[in-house]
Amino acid sequence: MPGEEAAPTAAAAATPAPHQEKPEEQKQEGEKDKTEQPAVQQQPEVTYKTLQLSSFGGYDKVKLVMKKGAPPAPKAGEIQVRVKACGLNFADLLARQGLYEKLPSPPVTPGMECSGIVEAVGEGVTNRKVGDRVILLNRHGLWQEVVVAPVDRSFMIPEGMSFEEAAALLVNYITAYMMIFDFGNLRPNQSILIHMAAGGVGIAATQLCKTVNNVTIFGTSTASKHEAIKEIGVTNPIDYRTTDYVEEVRKVSSKGVDIVLDPLGGSDTCKAFSLLKPMGKLITYGAANLLTGQKKNLVAIAKTWWNQFSINAVQLIHSNKAVCGFHLGYLDEETELISAVVAKLFELYQSGKIKPRIDSTWPFEQVGDAMRHMQERKNIGKVILVPEGKKEEKKEEDIEEREEKKEEK
Repeated sequence: MPGEEAAPTAAAAATPAPHQEKPEEQKQEGEKDKTEQPAVQQQPEVTYKTLQLSSFGGYDKVKLVMKKGAPPAPKAGEIQVRVKACGLNFADLLARQGLYEKLPSPPVTPGMECSGIVEAVGEGVTNRKVGDRVILLNRHGLWQEVVVAPVDRSFMIPEGMSFEEAAALLVNYITAYMMIFDFGNLRPNQSILIHMAAGGVGIAATQLCKTVNNVTIFGTSTASKHEAIKEIGVTNPIDYRTTDYVEEVRKVSSKGVDIVLDPLGGSDTCKAFSLLKPMGKLITYGAANLLTGQKKNLVAIAKTWWNQFSINAVQLIHSNKAVCGFHLGYLDEETELISAVVAKLFELYQSGKIKPRIDSTWPFEQVGDAMRHMQERKNIGKVILVPEGKKEEKKEEDIEEREEKKEEK
């Protein structure tokens, strides 16, 4: 009936149904979404730390820079790593002065090794995942809080190894291992001279020599470090500042030694060759004699060049000796070769035969102090840099010593 149909319509008009309010509620919710949406998009700007070499020169040329914006994303075959620790190497000191050819021109970020946690992986990467603890080895660019590097230059950190130990392993131990075993072919009952025995490579070389039976190890360092290097395994420590190391070696072994590891260059390379026994091997891998101060020293460069070691093939034949040169920076494309050595080093670490010795740990903000500490030969072991402001233990000890001296005065 018409009246019956009109009744509900009138009632509906007089009393709005609940469903009529829904469009208005949805509109209000939509308006709320529109007002809140920009707030979600406006994220705080990301910053991360990086160390940058602004120009060649003194300790002040490497400075902390805060980069703004998102870190670079990994491309195909790359991984992104949150860095926990970085290694400081002697080559980094040379690079700061413009004496290391593998570092591009400034401004540039130095750093050849670091350890950290994988935060992202690029396309095609299947052997690394987010959360993995890894070590990286690269030509440069690793002194940053976040880095991106090819996955084939990363290695999984063994169980039980700290980030600091991991950052102290690759450059020093790969260098020492390949020189001693691949070039030197060290065997039981032989002898070796290790210069800068208290440094990162020196300690690595000493530990590796101890894996071979009855090796006599001569090691040069300042007298204050002799007890430390003897504990590590040096048989005959020599103070190169007060004695002639050639004479000291011959007092113990009149014929000389089977292997000399030479990071010095110049006239010391000539002395090294003269110290070799017949069938001995000289392995040269640096030019530490070039570093005589904060900045490049042209006199030291000229002196090293003038006194550089030179020999021809006929002389080598007559002497029955070998001369080898090693530079890890020129092996960075030999990934299979390097990976095989790293695998052996991990085995030696897990069996307790080698263990990186950490001299001191410095925050990025104190990179200049860390470089000075190493260049002045104050370290016994590896100097480590960390992005976070971790207080360096050696500095605390130095402060205490100064306070004690003040009290005595």
